Amino acid sequence: MRVHTLKRAVVALALALPGAAIASVVAAPAAHADGCYTWDRTLYQGRSGSDVRELQLRMAGWAGNNNIVELDGRYGPKTAAAVRRFQAAYGIRVDGIAGPQTFRKLYQIQDDNCTPRHFSYREMDDGCGGSGWNGGPLSAAQTRQSALRTMWKLEALRKSLGDKPLIVTSGFRSRACNSQVGGASDSQHLYGNAADLVSRDKSLCQIARQARNHGFSGIIGPGVAGHNTHVHVDSRRENNQDRSTNNTYWAAPDCGIPAGNR
Repeated sequence: MRVHTLKRAVVALALALPGAAIASVVAAPAAHADGCYTWDRTLYQGRSGSDVRELQLRMAGWAGNNNIVELDGRYGPKTAAAVRRFQAAYGIRVDGIAGPQTFRKLYQIQDDNCTPRHFSYREMDDGCGGSGWNGGPLSAAQTRQSALRTMWKLEALRKSLGDKPLIVTSGFRSRACNSQVGGASDSQHLYGNAADLVSRDKSLCQIARQARNHGFSGIIGPGVAGHNTHVHVDSRRENNQDRSTNNTYWAAPDCGIPAGNR
């Protein structure tokens, strides 16, 4: 039986029981039954550990304007601020503390393989037909992890755009695929850090402008040659494998975002 199915069964049983029994049945397992990852303590500023890093991964897209959330396992001011933005976006009490309500929402929006609900490994490894995360500068495991962080940023961007679908037209590319499509030799697509986006409901400029608030240090869109039909977003600032591209660079002149480092 799938974990989420079990959770639904427990809740259904609780609803069938009177008064006090509901709290005793639901309260304990509700926060400790997720198919991907389960937090077992409240997190706040000053705490550290692998559970903080797991939280930071999911908060990467709530970094705020021209900022990033480092995946360092230390719950500092940036992590707390990202948690507050997440809480505000999902109607949770805004206190910057990751407790049962925050975790419950994360369980609701992540799948059992830890990807956010609206994005998948399959679409992020589209390349030229899917390469299994091989053929880039990093190991397949490292590339896949980079793509996971990118997906959580995309989930936050999607939420801020009114929960309107974002379509990934290009994600990870192997070196061979990148060459085939005419990508730059140092493209962030090679690292699993990048995604090219379109939407049926939002304009490219709406995507580009909003992406500035969601941890993307690379944004290239309308007004730049080759980017008038999609918006490119990436995490070059967090790409420690290539220091030469470790700056924040945005360029979407037609959207009021002049080209340049930030």
